[in-house]
Order: sequence, then structure tokens, then C-alpha cells
Amino acid sequence: MADGMDSGFGRFGSGQKVRRIEDAALLAGAGRFTDDVSLPGQAHLVFLRSPHAHARLRGLDTAAAAAMPGVLAVLTGADLAAAGVKPLGVALPFKRPDGSPLAAPPRPILATDMVRFAGEAVAAVIAESPGQARDAAEAIEVEYEELPAVIGLAQAAAPGAPLVWPAATGNVVAETHYGDAAAAEAAFAAAAHTVALDLVNQRLAPASMEPRMALADYDAASGRITLRLSSQMPSGARDTLAKEILGIDPSQVRVLVGDVGGGFGMKTGLYPEDGVVAFAARQLQRPVKWAATRLEDFLSATHGRGTESRAELALDAEGRVLALRVRTLADMGAYQRASGVAIQLMIGPWVSTSIYDIRTIDLRFTALLTNAAPTAPYRGAGRPEAIYLIERLMDAAARKMGLDPAELRRRNMIRPEQMPYTNAMGQTYDSGSFAQILDEGLAAADWAGFDGRAGASRAAGKLRGRGIATFLEWTGGNVFEERVTVAVKGEGEIEVYATTQAMGQGIATSYAQLVVDAFGVPIEQITVVLGDSDRGSGFGSAGSRSLFTAGSAIRVASDRAVEAAKDLASEALEAAAADLEYQDAVIRVAGTDRRIGLFDLAARQPEGRIFVDISHSVSGPTWPNGCHVCEVEVDPETGAVDVLSYVSANDAGRVVNPMIVEGQIVGGALQGLGQALCEQVAYDPENGQPLSASFMDYAMPRADLATGYVTALDQSIPCRTNPLGVKGVGELGTIGATPALVSAVADALVRAGHEAAVDRLQMPLTPPRVWAALQGD
Repeated sequence: MADGMDSGFGRFGSGQKVRRIEDAALLAGAGRFTDDVSLPGQAHLVFLRSPHAHARLRGLDTAAAAAMPGVLAVLTGADLAAAGVKPLGVALPFKRPDGSPLAAPPRPILATDMVRFAGEAVAAVIAESPGQARDAAEAIEVEYEELPAVIGLAQAAAPGAPLVWPAATGNVVAETHYGDAAAAEAAFAAAAHTVALDLVNQRLAPASMEPRMALADYDAASGRITLRLSSQMPSGARDTLAKEILGIDPSQVRVLVGDVGGGFGMKTGLYPEDGVVAFAARQLQRPVKWAATRLEDFLSATHGRGTESRAELALDAEGRVLALRVRTLADMGAYQRASGVAIQLMIGPWVSTSIYDIRTIDLRFTALLTNAAPTAPYRGAGRPEAIYLIERLMDAAARKMGLDPAELRRRNMIRPEQMPYTNAMGQTYDSGSFAQILDEGLAAADWAGFDGRAGASRAAGKLRGRGIATFLEWTGGNVFEERVTVAVKGEGEIEVYATTQAMGQGIATSYAQLVVDAFGVPIEQITVVLGDSDRGSGFGSAGSRSLFTAGSAIRVASDRAVEAAKDLASEALEAAAADLEYQDAVIRVAGTDRRIGLFDLAARQPEGRIFVDISHSVSGPTWPNGCHVCEVEVDPETGAVDVLSYVSANDAGRVVNPMIVEGQIVGGALQGLGQALCEQVAYDPENGQPLSASFMDYAMPRADLATGYVTALDQSIPCRTNPLGVKGVGELGTIGATPALVSAVADALVRAGHEAAVDRLQMPLTPPRVWAALQGD
């Protein structure tokens, strides 16, 4: 049977819009999130957090708090250090400008002598109830010596700025250089046209539906800690807690993850708070739960983006790009995650030339410390920042040369005959037909019919604009191996375990469809199990890697299970395995009526199952790409932007579930539109106080942005690095949306005669900011 197409169950296999198997329980309120779990005798933990962005801890008096009703313990950074709890560090091979090693402060899981951002935890109270813990936390007396705070990249980079960490002189964590500066300078000197833009990718709050949660339990008999988390990476959380914080063997920690209400990169690693919860459970030898408030997530969960760039493009007289030059400052916050540094200094740069044949580059990326919450992965993770730069430059060049922005892009696209193509950063694209996707996007958006729609908008007193983004992204996290198990059980169930993690993206449904392909059984007989570090170790879900790594492994394991079943059936049927046929959970001797059911065969085995445990590797990342076109109307009286349509053509390789892929692209685009229009984490530049720590101050995209989407999927260009031919798409929409929308608003302003203001446009494009551009301010 090939891909389930010969089976009566083919409608549940690959390529079909199968409804998500995850949703029935969630819609019935039967989801199992971390906060839904309560254990007998559990205590509750509350953190006391610093009100200052930068201060020396002169004293902590916990006596009054410890004596309050219901209080079981009060923990400070000094207590943890005395117990041997280690701080979190960053070990990466990046260098500082002078060649010295990366400089980043180690992060204690509770502050010891210093606090470096408003919201950093300085103490933890564990009590019988959340209310008792909160009351006791308020009774802790802390003496702070407030210090000058460094807020924002301009302050951090200024000569003589206060230092967040003494070893990081100039507040520089690390710096990377790519390309040939001399060759780029020569290209700019010889260019017929040059454009330059100063561009900001503002800080963003992931704002997942489910805030962070942790519930730890300690078994004194075995000495094991069980930690329940809302996490994208169970194995990584286990290893960080065991190796880096507690100094114990990873076998002494089990991490369990149930339903996850959104990750978006925010939940890719263990947080200091999670370590405190685990330590408290071990010390008290009883379960301890912490449930973050929304305020705590705004204050101390990782943020995304946070870069400021000077980007330049040199072009010849025909509009072909001669060189790209970029200087980026990246805000790391007060403490660094390894992933946060790598995203801005390496991963984003990998796609800096995007789908364009640009051979000469001169790129410099500088990571800086500031007295703000750390930045780390956020949906797209470096790729949106890089694509935003090159797409804004393409628009600026098209305006300067008087070319259609789609035509300028076409002239610079890598051609199919150049595949596999190695870009100027040394990254190899295995497949892609970028002009083909451009044509599909332009046709779906009726690019040629825009003038008529613009005229109708003018008649209504509105300014209409269109914007385009043609781009690719890198997926995979550069971790290409995945372990899975497939168990065919005698009672009629096929259970699959993978070390990737569901977080709302529908991955269990896609996995189940791949199992249907292999076994030809009803999807109801398939159980997908995720989120238990005792069942297997793996990288987890990040970088849009789940389907092409774990999905490939599941299909390979399923096929091997079918072959194992045929080997076992050969004895039962007294026939050579080569003479056996498999279809729809039945193994038969070819040309005869001798047969045995798959599950009957499994029941005969000593363990009552047929079991396959494999580790499988794909050969490289995937490079999904798209052409996204956005149309907007701008109200010239208020500056308000109305998104009228969002049309995208997407090369997603082979598609397992079109409904899920479309949903991922549209959801990602909505998130990208949020960055373009309204979202921004803000701090008071004088004292570092957060100004956007609630949904009253942080503007999320609203339902009125979730209309007018047309999403086309091109499956004619399969990926060559994995056996499924799929490409990761979970972040594709986020990457395309910000440049497409900003391009559309810029186009509306240019058509209204405000071209001078366009190159100064910065996200978010709030009504006051757009109105000011219309006034020439």
C-alpha cells in the first residue's frame, strides 16, 4: 500500500484535510494543562520580584514572612547558593570584538547580590495556599541600592554607559562578522544605485494563551524529581535542571508535559523559576506548584526580536544586487540564553540574502546587554528580522529606480537550475522555484488589477496600498536526528511516541496520518504520545522541525513495523516473508486465502505487541518559501490602517494535512501583522520600568485582522533532505507578514505623495505614527 491511497482509510492519510484529533478533548474542556494537575499535599510557591531595573541587594529580611500562617519555607539566592544550586551560564564559541570570549553574566535562579532587570526574582515563598504565599512575599523586607540602568540599544552602546556586567566592557556580549568588507565597499563604490535604511525590529512579548506553569514532586525513596511543565522541549528542560542547576544525573529527573497553550519559542528552555520549584519540592519533600500570572510573564518570560539595523544595498543599472551591507545591534537583555545569542549572531544572518542571488555581503552583528528581560526565540527567531531588512531594501530600491517591486525581485531571484544553491553565508538550499511562487502569488492577489481597487478606495476617501514579500526561511534547529517508537498492540491500538512536543500546532494529527499511510487502519486506532522525558530523549519542537524530523522517523519506524510483522507472520503462516502481502492491517500469503490480522499477530508475541524503537536522521534543513501580498487602506484623517486582504502562495513541499498547514500559515501571518501594526514591549528609558506589562498596555492583534486571507500551497517542489519531502511551515507566515504589511502602508503613503516619510517608517505602525508620516513629521 502506498501512502494509504489504496486503502479505505486513505481519506485519513497524507494529503487529506483531516480534522485535528487533539481538538475534541480541548473543546470539551478536558485538556490537561499543567495548572489542571493537582497532587495530594501540594504547596504553592510565589516569587518576590525586584521593582528596580538595576540595583545592589543590600539585605533581605525574611523573618516576618517565615513566621506567617501557612508558610512552609522562604528561599533566597543565598540559601540556594549555600545548598549548591548553580547559576545558569552561556557557553558559545562567539567572540567579542577584541577576540576575547563571549562575556555574559551567569544567572542565579534567585538573585544573590544584584538585580539586573525589573521583575527579576529575589525570593520565593512556599505556603499551603497561594494566598498565604502572596501575603508572606509582601512581608519580606528588601534593601536595594539603586544603580543606573541601561535601557535600549542606544544607551547600551553609548561611550561610557553604565555596565550591566563588568566583564562585558561596552556592554558587548559578542560580535560576528560575515563576508568581505573590502569587496562590498568596492561594489558600493561602483554601483549605479544604492539605498540605505535604519530599521527597528522592536521587542515583542510572546503572550501565549497559557502562561508558564511548573509543578514539581519529589520521591524520597528513589531520589527522583518529577517536573510537570508547559514546555516545548521536555528533554532539554530535564538536562538543564539536572546538569546545570542541581548538579545531579539526568536520570534523577523526569519531565512531563501535557497540553501546551502556545509556545512561540518562549517555552523552549527551562526558566530559573522552574529550577526554584524543583529545588523547593526536593527540600520540602512534597509537591510544589507555581503558576505565573500574566504580569509575571510580561516581566520575566523571554521577549523576542529587539534589534536595530543599518541596512544598505548596492545595485547595477538594471537593478541586480551587487552587495548587501548590514550593521545590527541586538538587545540581549540582562542575561543571555545561548539560543538568544545564536539567533541574532548566526541564525538570522543565514537567511540575510533570502531567495536572491547576492554573492557579496558585509554583515556585522553585535549583541549588547541591557537592563531588561532577556530575549530568546520568538516565532521565526532571527529570520523575520533578516527578511524584514532585505525586503524593505528591495522596496526602497524599486522606488528609487521606478520599477515594479515584483519585477525588481524577479530580476534577482535564484533560478531553479542553480539548485542546490549555496548562499553567501554558506547555507545550501536543496530546492526552490522562487519565480514560480512569485507568479502564483501575483495571480492569486490580482496584482495587475490593483489600480481599479485603489481608485475605489480614493473615491471613499481612503488611501490604498499593496505590499509584497518574497522570501524563504531556514527550519530545523540544525538538529536532524529524532528518536521515535511504534508499538502495535494486541488489543487493537498502534501507539507512537515522539520526543517532539505538541503546543497547539496539530502535530499529533499529522503524525497519526503518517501512521495511517503505513498501516491502513482507522485513525481512531492510533494514539500519539508526547511529553515524557522517561520515554525518550530528543531536541523537542522549535524551528519548525517537528514534521520533517520526527514525522520522517515515524514513517520509517512504521514501515519497519510492517516489515517486522511480515517476518513474524511468515512463521505463523508457514510462508516466506517475501511471499507475504500487507494491506489494511492484514497479512496474507499472495494468491491464497491464508491470512492473519496485524493485531492478532501482535497479541501472540511475548509482550503482546510488535515494537520498533529507532533513531532516524534527515540530511539537512528545509527551506520553505513564499510570496505574500498584503493590501491595506489608510484613513488619512486618523492614520488607522485596515488590512483588506492577505494573499500568499507558499512552497511547503509535500503537505501532510492542508488544513493544518493553512492554519499555521494564517496564524503565523496574524502574529506577524501584530508586530507590524500594534505590538511593542516598552520600558521607561529613565528607570527601566516596564510600560507594557498587561494587555491594557500591550496591544495584541484583534479578530478584525483575521479576515481576508487566501492561502495557496504549491506541492510541486518537494524537499530533498527528508523522505517525506515536507518543509517546515510553522513560522512562514510570521516571516512574510511584517514586510508585506509595512510595504503596503508605505505604498499607500507614496501614492498619496508622502514618499519622503516612507523610509523612516518604523514598526509598530500605530495610527499616531502613520498620521505623523502623513503630516510629514
